[in-house]
Amino acid sequence: MNHKQSQAIYEEAKQYIPGGVNSPVRSFANVQMTPVFVESGDGAYIKDVDGNIYIDYIGSWGPLILGHNHSIIQEAIKQAMKKGTSFGLPTSIEVDVAKLIVELYPSIDKVRMVNSGTEATMSALRVARGYTKRDKIIKFEGCYHGHSDMLLVQAGSGSLTFGVPTSPGVIKDATKHTLVCTYNDIDSVKHMVQSYKNEIAALIIEPVAANMGLVPAEKEFLQAIRNICDEEGIVLIFDEVISGFRLGLDGAAGYYGIQPDMVCFGKIIGGGLPVGAYAGKAKYMDMVAPSGDIYQAGTLSGNPLAMHVGYAQLNYLKQHPEIYTQVHELTAYFANALRDIVKTYQAPIQVQQLGSLITIFFHKKKVKTYQDVMQCDVAQFHRYFQKMLEKGILLSPSQYEVLFISAAHTKAHIDQTLQAFKEVMEELYG
Repeated sequence: MNHKQSQAIYEEAKQYIPGGVNSPVRSFANVQMTPVFVESGDGAYIKDVDGNIYIDYIGSWGPLILGHNHSIIQEAIKQAMKKGTSFGLPTSIEVDVAKLIVELYPSIDKVRMVNSGTEATMSALRVARGYTKRDKIIKFEGCYHGHSDMLLVQAGSGSLTFGVPTSPGVIKDATKHTLVCTYNDIDSVKHMVQSYKNEIAALIIEPVAANMGLVPAEKEFLQAIRNICDEEGIVLIFDEVISGFRLGLDGAAGYYGIQPDMVCFGKIIGGGLPVGAYAGKAKYMDMVAPSGDIYQAGTLSGNPLAMHVGYAQLNYLKQHPEIYTQVHELTAYFANALRDIVKTYQAPIQVQQLGSLITIFFHKKKVKTYQDVMQCDVAQFHRYFQKMLEKGILLSPSQYEVLFISAAHTKAHIDQTLQAFKEVMEELYG
């Protein structure tokens, strides 16, 4: 494939934008390649500035469950723009979206709109701290909750410890109250809670981890966390920025049958436009200004364009729940066929799938923790990615992300991808 135009744009971009991109995941630096600069998207396809067409499994990292450029989304944008783009005052569509989210998602009473997942998690944790009058929070290795200072941390050497900043510019004081536990390891949580008795305000977790590749929580692990939080007065926060309305209309909470105290949303609730939200039971949310004293604000929060588009997509999914069945069955077919090919070549690869999410880990055994993820053969993943891209299959350029299947994907798209995968496996392991 020819990538000359993308290369030229990238060289210019690096002169004006750090690293030539506005989000690191777009850089393709992980795979030592020039980023694909997009011209347009339609259905299951992306066309780049060089005219190359790819079957797309990135899907804007999750929100495009209906595929690119869906008519429902386009019509919502057109109708909203006729009225204006932003007012700095309330609009009724904000109420409609909040009402719909509360109706669909179990255990929440009220929602506050923000502009990103980072804002959502940061704000939810502030509410939890204000409510409990405690300072410390628990997060898990491998779970990403945005780039606020207190959450950019990792555990040291697999031990249970205070979070150590993982980015220059994040001072130790910003993370000194952030405790890091091991995902899918309830003993690590019990130990931390006992070590800091009556000091922990909140526990935040991706119930379906999708930022270290797809690593679903084990139900027993989540239930044990729910029990501990109840016993210790800790606010349980589900980060469903990716899984919310992706696994189903009731998110991971519905899938597992386990309800959080608060939840963070993004992605799908904006239909591809910038958006985030945090929600919870009234006793927490009524503490947020102007109802209460916990301050949080945003000039463009509840932006009417994002709200109209988000409402259109959520309402469409509510009216057509069969979309979830269709997409989940197609993804399961994809995953099982991938496993069959992997078995044929006896390749050290794990295919992990849940709902419409899937990750192909270059690892010998099932991936359950961050430590497992860190043992993946990243160099082999790079070779795999490059070969798939040249065959017209656009995957995440990182081993640590998930692939997203949409309602625009068909069995023909999946079969074409499987053929490319088989050819690459022959080249790598044949």
